[in-house]
Amino acid sequence: QVQLSESGGGLVQAGDSLRVSCAASVRPFSSYAMGWFRQAPGKEREFVAAISWDGGSTYYADSVKGRFSISKDNAKNTLYLQMNSLKPEDTAVYYCAAKRTLVFYRTTMIKVDYYDYWGQGTQVTVSS
Repeated sequence: QVQLSESGGGLVQAGDSLRVSCAASVRPFSSYAMGWFRQAPGKEREFVAAISWDGGSTYYADSVKGRFSISKDNAKNTLYLQMNSLKPEDTAVYYCAAKRTLVFYRTTMIKVDYYDYWGQGTQVTVSS
């Protein structure tokens, strides 16, 4: 059974940093492109960042570019999202998602319905 399990969320202050992780049971993990999405109360799930199967390509939403960094450790079957200079508007449930593909097209990586598997999410709350 495929599982994606996020961890590392929490309550932080504006300007702080936080790293969330996603442990994946998909195999082989190295064949999957991955994405991070987030959903705030009353809003639709939105794209945050994506990374190719080998970690060689990344893409970010404009709202997080320069502050967030996505990375993938294929040896540990784990996806990361390093979040710096956090803002109150970053408050949301953060989800990781997996797509088995060796191609990386930005126009598809940003779409919620493109992915094969989803985690349950981890709450990130940024106080002002």
